[in-house]
Amino acid sequence: MAILNSIRKRGIFLILIIALALFAFILSDIITKGSTGPKGQNNIATVNGTDISRQTFMEEVEATQRNMGANSNTSQAMNMVWDRELRRVIMDEQIEKSGLTVEKAQIDNALKTSLANNPTFLNDAGQVDNGKIQEYIASIKASSPEMYKQWLTFEKNTATGVLQTTYYNMIKGGLRSTIAEGEQEYHFQNDNLNFQYVFIPYTKISDEEIKISDDEIKKYVSAHPNDFKVEAQADIQYVFYSEAPSENDIEDAKIATAALLKNKVEFNQDTKANDTIAGFSTTNDIEEFVNLNSDVPYYERWMFKKDLPTIIADTLINLNKGAVYGPYKVDNTYNISKVLDTKKMPDSAESKHILIRYVGTMRAPETITKTKEEASKLADSILNVVKRDKSKFADLAKEFSDDSSSDNGGELGNSTPGRMVPPFDKFIFNNTTGTIGLVETDFGFHIVEVGKQSEPKQSIKLATVVKNIEPSEKTVNEVFSNASKFEVAVSKGDFTELSKAQNLEVKPVNKLGAMDSNIPGIGSNRPIVSWAFNEDTNVGDTKRFSVPNGYVIAQVTRKNDKGLMSVADASATVTPILRNEKKAKLIRESISGTTIQEIATNQSVSVQTATGVSMASPTIGANTEPKVVGIAFGTKPGEATQLIDGKNGVYKVKVTAFNPAPKLESYVNYANQMSSKAAPGAPSAVYNALKEKSEIEDYRANFY
Repeated sequence: MAILNSIRKRGIFLILIIALALFAFILSDIITKGSTGPKGQNNIATVNGTDISRQTFMEEVEATQRNMGANSNTSQAMNMVWDRELRRVIMDEQIEKSGLTVEKAQIDNALKTSLANNPTFLNDAGQVDNGKIQEYIASIKASSPEMYKQWLTFEKNTATGVLQTTYYNMIKGGLRSTIAEGEQEYHFQNDNLNFQYVFIPYTKISDEEIKISDDEIKKYVSAHPNDFKVEAQADIQYVFYSEAPSENDIEDAKIATAALLKNKVEFNQDTKANDTIAGFSTTNDIEEFVNLNSDVPYYERWMFKKDLPTIIADTLINLNKGAVYGPYKVDNTYNISKVLDTKKMPDSAESKHILIRYVGTMRAPETITKTKEEASKLADSILNVVKRDKSKFADLAKEFSDDSSSDNGGELGNSTPGRMVPPFDKFIFNNTTGTIGLVETDFGFHIVEVGKQSEPKQSIKLATVVKNIEPSEKTVNEVFSNASKFEVAVSKGDFTELSKAQNLEVKPVNKLGAMDSNIPGIGSNRPIVSWAFNEDTNVGDTKRFSVPNGYVIAQVTRKNDKGLMSVADASATVTPILRNEKKAKLIRESISGTTIQEIATNQSVSVQTATGVSMASPTIGANTEPKVVGIAFGTKPGEATQLIDGKNGVYKVKVTAFNPAPKLESYVNYANQMSSKAAPGAPSAVYNALKEKSEIEDYRANFY
């Protein structure tokens, strides 16, 4: 009571302290994150001074992810929208500068092209109907604001697409090669040289003799910045604590699954007496039992040996009707199976059909107007015709079948048991080749002919209770405890050594980008990537993350800001270049003599000959040497070049003959070839060049 009275007396004082603490927290957040400013809070990016709204962007990401389906993830949708929005902003700027506009007729034509395969907008002639488009717009505007908003976005994107296509077509139109360029290309491909040469390969000096310092690599990178630009990158390493079931969990699951085989007695609160609940071995309603007790619902199908789990296929396929088998382990499940029936049957069968739909059948298009009675009469009539004369089947299918198989005379190809809807499946596998009959399914009436069947094989119909082996609460708690202890330990000790001590596999992940989401071995996980790139996360920092089926303890091992590639990353590219430069210098210094023969003698190599070497194919011996060939083409016959540092060694060339290609009456074909090659790649080349020059402030990492 004394403590409570003391708190009451100092209530105002405590409120002030709490208020100041909250203010300090907010102020700290503003100071640490204020560098992004209002734009970084309200916009997803700023491209050449144009803001991309965060709210609009996020709405588009959500809509895109919905359209992509259940298997998509936010990162995939976000990247798609980002690429689209980035292109839109960059290209809008260029289109505005060029003065291009789009007319309504152009948009309408583009819309019709986009909707050409959508039956909602087609008339009886199969053409896009403006009236149907307007009806659809009016309908969704009144009934679904969300769909209407999506339509407006679709129209906007269509208009943007028309403008961009027009812009690119203008560029393509300007990419016309001249006759002079065509002539130059002709000679580039067909003029050739004969020459003698001496070649001292770089391999003459071992790599170990040449030392390349980090400073030399850094200097080279600085001198060639365009070749070594990189976005911000980070390296991490991690260990995984799996919530996999323990041996005890596996044994408990086996015992629990086995218990389902036997009857059990339960006390009935209503009758105040014990009830006997039938087990899997004795139940009279096998389907209900499976659906009540299995993690996989009951599904009736005939199975062949190839369809059964490999480890027990031989056992199951040879069981008799009524036999019960199990528990048996398959992957991470325990199973018990009961044989409902056995027989020999084909494991594949060909078939063809004529489908007669009626109003209300599954997936029936709006063009179907027949009633069930009308469809039944038509189906019976066609059945009688084909039973009398099978040769008419294909023609009747083309005329009457209400599905795409009509184009193939009703042929459905090869099928396996369980692939078709049950009534159809039962007909083609329970009847012999050549049988014709009528089958009714949810799709309508089928006039079916059974085609070629495979040789009958032993098959089995099983009812199986599948129980997933789950980690117990004790196991889950132990995994969490161990992961937490490791997290604390690595925050003070060596990550690699501690991992070794616990027999944990350390998995490195290199060159993560700030907007990457996939981590090998983990899958999509933006929280780990975001943490690695957080400005408060330093190299050596560790953190525990919850992931599906366990925990990851990650450590940042390297961070590079956007800019030039690090010496370590550039080394693989730059070291061979610098090494060859040093080797070339040493080779030059070791050479005495001026003619190719003198040099060959001095270097203990032979003088070699090359014939028919062109600029288009600058190959000398087995080596591609464009620089050497280019210099040779600038040398007159009878003259020799200076020493040339090639890609593979040091060369000296003496030109013996220049063989110009004969003149043509016209070089139009070559000019046209050049134009044809340049045009297809123009749009992407133009966009990539514009993107490279753009000033892009990307704030996506703040929100994703």
